[in-house]
Order: sequence, then C-alpha cells, then structure tokens
Amino acid sequence: MKTNYLTDDSIHQFIVSALHEDVGEGDHSSLACVPAQARRKAQLLVKDEGILAGVALAYRILRHLDPEVSITPMLNDGDSIKKGDVAFVVEGNAQAILQAERLLLNCMQRMSGIATYTQKLVQLVAHTKTKILDTRKTTPNFRMMEKWAVTIGGGTNHRFGLYDMIMLKDNHIAYAGGIANAIIRTQRYLEGLGKHLRVEIETQSLAEVQEVLNIGGVQVVMLDNMSIDEMRQAVQLINGRFITEASGGITEDSIAAIAETGVDYISVGALTHSAGSLDLSLKAC
Repeated sequence: MKTNYLTDDSIHQFIVSALHEDVGEGDHSSLACVPAQARRKAQLLVKDEGILAGVALAYRILRHLDPEVSITPMLNDGDSIKKGDVAFVVEGNAQAILQAERLLLNCMQRMSGIATYTQKLVQLVAHTKTKILDTRKTTPNFRMMEKWAVTIGGGTNHRFGLYDMIMLKDNHIAYAGGIANAIIRTQRYLEGLGKHLRVEIETQSLAEVQEVLNIGGVQVVMLDNMSIDEMRQAVQLINGRFITEASGGITEDSIAAIAETGVDYISVGALTHSAGSLDLSLKAC
C-alpha cells in the first residue's frame, strides 16, 4: 500500500492548518467559561456500526493541543464497532479537549465512513485476487486522510497525485493525437527527465487494448467502462503482460463479476466521493 504520504511532517501540517481554520484567534466559548488550568475527562462514543478509522490521527490532534494529555485506548483503527462502544478515554486540559473536539470528530466520522464502505467492497471481491483501489476523487485538502482511511478499510491506494504516476486518460490521448502518440511522447518525456514513473493508459475497447499491446511502453492498462465479456477478453489478451485495472461505473452489484474476469485491480471513486460518515461523539465524563 502506498502510505509514504503519511509522514510526521504532513500530518503536523494538516493539524496546524485545520486548527487555524477552526480556532482562529481563539476558542472564545471555552476561554469564556472554562478555567485555563482545569483538567477533565471525555470519551469517544460510538453511535453507529462499521469500521473505526482516524484513531491515530485523533491522538495526534489531542497531543498537539495538550502534550501532557492522557489517553486510554479501547479500540484501534480497523476494528469493527457498534453502537455503545467507547473507542478511547482522554484526560487532559479541558480547553484543549474542547478545541480538539470538532476537528477530531470531523476526521474520525469521515474516515470511519470511508473505511466501512471500503471494507464492504473488499469483502465482495475477497474470493478473487483483485484488489480495490481508490482514486483522486477526494475532498480538497483532505486527500491524505481519505486515502489513509481506505487502507484502514483494507483497500489499496492508487497514485496520490498527478506527480507520482503517469496516467494517460481519454483527454490526454485525444490531445496527444492517439494512443501511439501519447505513449511515445511519454517515453521521450521520462527519458529526457531521467525519471522512472509507472505509466498507465486508459483503453475503452479491445481494439485499443491491442494497440497498447503492439506499442508497449506502459505498466498498467485501464479497462474503462467495458462490459464484463470485454474485460474478460481483454485480460486474456493481455495475458499478464501488463497490470490490469477495471474502472468506470463500478457498483456493489457489479463488482464481484468484474473481479471474476481476472483483473488485478478495480478502482472505485465512490470510496471517497460517496461514502457516508459514521456517527461518533466526544462526551465529557
């Protein structure tokens, strides 16, 4: 799984930016009525069913605001949860807990929803070799956490951004003047820069798959919006020469049949753009 984007620095920057957006010049609600030195407890209550995600991030948020905070873990990232569970208990500076509350919950609720939906799809293809991939269809400035949640749910990260892989999609191919031109120009570009990036190209028919086979120069072939029969034929045609990825209009009803065609990966934008949030709450105790 591609989790090299999860560094201490990247997580720290996210927390600082998110707190700046929320707290601004100060949490006046807490400053107004809660003594500065007061220490209190709170527990993370689960009000839903699914897969828990964002626990490690929640700890980082709490410790950023109160380095001396005490956290008692009860559940971990990736654990199955049900209504009434307590994920953890925190004891620390009361103002810090209150400042952390909304950011912590926003992250955990969203991440848990993504992890839950990801695991559901992963289970639907568990009888095959196929892995479930996420996409770049993410929330601006929250991609890191959404992709993190996908891995917690058992999925696999695709490229993180435009810079860590080359993906030649229909518009690239159209602007380049066809599949052959797109691949050849890409090879020259990488040679000129001395870069070694994985190259993926989108195909929409068996004729386009054959064209890619004739040219080579890529590592991954995307089978976009093909029928089940076309995908099966494409996998047989490629015969292990390239990694295969099915994409386009993937649903819970179709995903198992698509995996059974023998594709290596299925990319699902809905993992991050359509997953709901789980109901969690941070309550004083």
